[in-house]
Amino acid sequence: MLDRAATALIRPAVNRLASVFVRVGLSANQMTVIGFLIGMVAALLIANQAYTAGAVAILASRLGDALDGAMARRTHPSDAGGFLDIALDFLFYAAIPLAFAVAQPQANALAAAVLLAAFIGTGSSFLAFAVIAAKRGLVSLDYPNKSFYFLGGLTEATETLLCFIAMCVWPQHFSNIAYVFAVLCAATIVTRIGWGWRQFS
Repeated sequence: MLDRAATALIRPAVNRLASVFVRVGLSANQMTVIGFLIGMVAALLIANQAYTAGAVAILASRLGDALDGAMARRTHPSDAGGFLDIALDFLFYAAIPLAFAVAQPQANALAAAVLLAAFIGTGSSFLAFAVIAAKRGLVSLDYPNKSFYFLGGLTEATETLLCFIAMCVWPQHFSNIAYVFAVLCAATIVTRIGWGWRQFS
């Protein structure tokens, strides 16, 4: 829901940084991997209850995720790069709730499992729509530069990032935050399935 506004807000700074990294010889795919590895560091920090450092690493990881697309558009966008980007993004999104479960299993494990189940729903509905959209040659007018049809929803990347940061700031409330966000994800799943059914019927 907030991705378009957030993207527009940070685009000038991201584009300037992307140009710098391209000039020094870094590729978009390398930035994708760097962002993912920083995300895994964030998960390790959270699993060890270093929540503030984990939040900083999450923000750095998502900056890398924003930069790789901007860098690709300045060099050679590829299907392989788009595939790598989305695959590693989903692994990152799964790693953070898992890290909170590892940090405090008794308090967080059930809520983390519920949130991961919700993520499976949002992710599968997102990717299923993209597969059929590609088959039909549909192009997203909202996200024309994406490697695949980018279907929005109530819980997109920006909302998920804010959720993760809130969990790091208030780790004692992880379960409540996770359950609330899982409900929002459920709304996204329902709307995406409904939209896809109407679009493809």
